Amino acid sequence: MFIWGRTLSDPLLSISELWAHYGVIPAVRGVTMEVRQGELAALVGANGAGKSTLLRAVSGLVRPSAGRIGFAGAEIGARNAWDIAALGIAHVPQGRRCFAALTVEENLRAGGYRQTAARMRERMDAVYAAFPILAEKRRQFAETLSGGQQQMLAIGRALTSSPSLLMLDEPSLGLSPVMVQELANVLRTLARDFSTAVLLVEQNSRLALKISERAYLMSMGGIVASGPSTEVAAVVQRTYLGSAGAAD
Repeated sequence: MFIWGRTLSDPLLSISELWAHYGVIPAVRGVTMEVRQGELAALVGANGAGKSTLLRAVSGLVRPSAGRIGFAGAEIGARNAWDIAALGIAHVPQGRRCFAALTVEENLRAGGYRQTAARMRERMDAVYAAFPILAEKRRQFAETLSGGQQQMLAIGRALTSSPSLLMLDEPSLGLSPVMVQELANVLRTLARDFSTAVLLVEQNSRLALKISERAYLMSMGGIVASGPSTEVAAVVQRTYLGSAGAAD
């Protein structure tokens, strides 16, 4: 969803010196980053790096202990999760979390509950076009779907809300290689054709760095590298996989 009055070069999401704690333990340490409208940005790092906590802080599920979260020019760090969602931020958490006792179509309608009937139909048609298997199973209960199909449903439910910022936590988990490629195509289309900002958290760093334009590498709660995805990919290669240039 394009936000009028903003250009594609403007930061839609702007995070500055953000800290977030679980009790006395800091999970996010002084993170500064941004995502522009129409940009697909990746956040990569090992398990426990703080990636999921950062997304939860942006969506209001974790209250920041210090720093600033700006969205479309407004400070949102102290707002409730439902207010943040209403602003146009959709968060697809790790683990799918579909409404098991609702059908596929009912799950999608739940995601777009703020939409008009005409807009809801338009958004559902777009989701069905992106994930044809959901159209085939639209009358089935979510609990009867495979893990990969539930992941598609969770993403589709977020898309029915017409988000201007879509945050995804490990969306490729449980998907077949074919569906991973289809997901990559969907995310590229959202950023390119619909000016949706996408913040992608992925353990599959190769996938995330391949399809994103800009990336952030997170370790021990902080950002340790950032820039064009090709440059961050080189850092990941040296840091985690080793390379011939590791000693340079």
